Formats: sequence, C-alpha cells, structure tokens
Amino acid sequence: MITTPKTKAPTAGRVLLQNISWETYERLLNEMGDQRNIRLHYDRGLLEIMTPLLEHENPKRILEKFVDALADVLNIEILSAGSTTLNRPDLARGSEPDSGFYIQNEQQIKGKRTINLETDPPPDLVIEIDVTSSSIDREGIYAAMGVPEIWRCDRGEVKFLQLRSGNYVETEHSLAFPVLPVTEVAKFLEQSQTVGETTLLKAFRAWVREQIKAEPQ
Repeated sequence: MITTPKTKAPTAGRVLLQNISWETYERLLNEMGDQRNIRLHYDRGLLEIMTPLLEHENPKRILEKFVDALADVLNIEILSAGSTTLNRPDLARGSEPDSGFYIQNEQQIKGKRTINLETDPPPDLVIEIDVTSSSIDREGIYAAMGVPEIWRCDRGEVKFLQLRSGNYVETEHSLAFPVLPVTEVAKFLEQSQTVGETTLLKAFRAWVREQIKAEPQ
C-alpha cells in the first residue's frame, strides 16, 4: 500500500515529499529513466525532487572542468560518474549528486556498467551545488555511504569537506588533489563571472603546472 505523500512548499527548483516508501522511490527512478532533467534525493521516507537551474549548472560544469584539468596535468587516471544514481537500500538512502568522480578507486570501477554500493566503493569525490535551500540532508546521505570528499558550492561560497569519523569537516586542501587549496578554487570560480571559460581553464592549468614546479624534488 502506498501512503499518500505529504508535500512541503517548494523552493525554487525543489519540492519535498514525505512518507514515500523505498519501493515508490525505486519505481519513480525506473519509470523516469536516465534521460531526464531532474534529480532525486531520498532519505528514509523523504524524497526531494530538484530541477537544476542555469545558476546551478554553470558552476557545476566549471568545477568538473577543474577536476579534468587537475587529472590531466597531474597525470592521474579518473572515472567520471556524473550524476549516477547512488542507492543503498540497506540504508534507505539514495542520491544523484551534481557530479561524482572515482579517483583513488578508479581501478576498482573501470569497465563496470553498473555500480552496487553494497559491494563497490562510492565515488571518491562528489560535487554539490546549492543555490536554493535543500530540505534533505544530502551530506548525511553521502556520509552514510562513505563518500570521502565533497566539494560544495553554496551560493558562490566553496567548501572542501572530508569524511572523518562519520562526519564531514571543512579542510583547506582537497583529499583527492592535495596540491589544491580551496582558496584557489574559490578565486578561479569568482573569475568565471568576468572571463570566458576557455581563458579561465588556461589560467587554471597554468596555475597547477606552477604548483608542480614549486614542489620539492
């Protein structure tokens, strides 16, 4: 029996449903398929449906390009997981991050067509962009799944979060890319408001190369 969901008043681009069973959540995922422009986040009966806006998608793409540039310049293999649905039925939690990457665990996931988080590791890095208030604890979802690192951009403010003893704490440097301080990401992201993306990425790559040269041999 499906319980009639209760709906909270939506913020821009979001709606929250209460009393949603895991079976209903899975059925929605299956019926909607992969070709859709909404994301679903589920936490033990709460279902948040989000429609990404331009102010959300642009910083996400820029941060993704920063990850690609870091991996290229530092010669690190990565696997882009995008907004792949991350589900843990045993935890009654599921999420679709703005973007996810396998970095430290790239070798374990390479070649797989599906991911089973009960046996496979979660993404090593998740990117989350917040331009409206979320009614669901996405950090709690990712912590329960064991995601080691989150890059969070909240209305232009960038934070690096690392999972320690089951909770996320702010850090100055990225776990996946220790050469990268959060202050530089914030600076380059702010520059994206006034310069083109091609120019921005050239400058970012040049900065990463300078960091490599400055490292002790």
